[in-house]
Amino acid sequence: MLDLAIIGGGPAGLAAGLYATRGGIKNVVMFEKGMPGGQITSSSEMENYPGVPQVVDGITFMAPWTEQCTRFGLKIEMENAVRVEKVGSHFVVHFEGGKSVEAKAVIVATGSKPKRAGVKGEDEYFGRGVSTCATCDGFFYKGKEVAVLGGGDTALEEAQYLANICSKVYLIHRRDEFRAAPSTVERAKKCDKIEFVLNAVVDEILGDASGVTGVKVSLKDGSSRQINVPGIFTFVGLNVQNGVLKDDAGNSICELTPGGNVKVNHKMQTSLPGLFAAGDLREDSPKQVVCAASDGAIAALSVIDYLREHA
Repeated sequence: MLDLAIIGGGPAGLAAGLYATRGGIKNVVMFEKGMPGGQITSSSEMENYPGVPQVVDGITFMAPWTEQCTRFGLKIEMENAVRVEKVGSHFVVHFEGGKSVEAKAVIVATGSKPKRAGVKGEDEYFGRGVSTCATCDGFFYKGKEVAVLGGGDTALEEAQYLANICSKVYLIHRRDEFRAAPSTVERAKKCDKIEFVLNAVVDEILGDASGVTGVKVSLKDGSSRQINVPGIFTFVGLNVQNGVLKDDAGNSICELTPGGNVKVNHKMQTSLPGLFAAGDLREDSPKQVVCAASDGAIAALSVIDYLREHA
């Protein structure tokens, strides 16, 4: 039986593994269905992590985390956890394919993934001109015009990233104000390759057999506009990855908010003893890497206390 199972390999999960093993927990395994790193690996720039003054992309930023976090004995297994259940005083983590493991405590740090915009044509052309990752797909539009949909930090940051590759970026936002940090907005406004299309709603993503050919936009004044581009990048928020916390009947094994985030206290404890949540999964998460790492460390230290109390 594991002393601790960590589900999720982003900043929260990796930090939890580091603090748990360095804190003396011997049998700790982190389960991640792909390579560790998390959502931040899709970001084109990281500039606000304390102690890292240089601006780097998300993949470069996360590269040393795995090495550091495994130094004290954390094991990483590429398994897709699908369900956690509590059986008596311990937990059973079930994986895709039927495998399962038992653990005395569990930290869930499964994070979130980009939402779909719900625009006509989005599903049809996803992967054929519709993308949620500028770092992954921006190169395909080198020297071409593209559109970006969204008004948060990610949308504006990725628009700036694309402006370094593309000939022009149309930034489409349904309001004339942004959720992004003022400094991010100011930098985007100074970029002469970015055209702001504000108070606008994308009605449809247009395309043909070869992929996206443009987007139809409705403006606040009642007029419409067609923007001819071969690609659109959508950044309209995140979906909470809480499926692992649902039982066979679809009921949550711990208390969730109406939005699906996990309710935790300041120790990252959920309503189910021995189960902890960290990072973007938990309620009121600021969705910043430094905060996710902090959550993971707090959760791990709380697990140390929990295991000591239940030895």
